[in-house]
Amino acid sequence: MNRILSVVVNNRSGVLNRITGLFLRRGFNIQSLTVGTSETEGQSRMTIVLDVDDERTAEQVIKQLHKQIDVLKVSDITDQPIVARELVLIRVNSPLQTRSELTALIEPFRASIIDVSRDTVTIQAVGSPEKVDALIFLLHPYGIKELARTGLTAFVRGTDVAAEAPRPYRNRVLSI
Repeated sequence: MNRILSVVVNNRSGVLNRITGLFLRRGFNIQSLTVGTSETEGQSRMTIVLDVDDERTAEQVIKQLHKQIDVLKVSDITDQPIVARELVLIRVNSPLQTRSELTALIEPFRASIIDVSRDTVTIQAVGSPEKVDALIFLLHPYGIKELARTGLTAFVRGTDVAAEAPRPYRNRVLSI
C-alpha cells in the first residue's frame, strides 16, 4: 500500500542522504521522492511516496523521521484532500505523417510538444499520476524512445474560504 508523506526539513547538506539512508536501513521501498525549496527560507519540502505493508509500518516510518535532527514536520497526507501533480517528458517516434495524429492524441491531456526532431517529438505533460499513466499507455503504440518522470509532488488542499465567509459576502464579485 502506498503512503504519501509530506516532510519539511532544514535545507542543509546531507539531509537527503540521512533520510534515504533511514529508509535503506529499515528496508522500505520509496516509490518516488521529490524535494525542493519551500515557502520558508532555509527549509525544503519533500514528498515521499512510500510502499509499506500496513498502517503500523507507516506509523513506524513517521516516528523514525521525527527522530531525525533536521526534520521539522512530518505529515501523512494519504487520506486527506490533496493537490498532487507529476511532470513527465516523453520522447516518441514520430514520422511526419503521424505528427498531427499525435498532436490530437495529447490535446485532451493538456500536454504539449516541446521539442521536434526529424524522427521524434518530445512531449511534456503535467497532471495526476493516473493521468500521466494514461498518456504513457496511449503513446506506447507509437514507440517511446525515452521517458522521464519527476515523481509526485503534493500538499494538502487549502480550506474553502467561501464556505467560511459570513453569508452577506458569499458569491460577491469584487472589482478592483
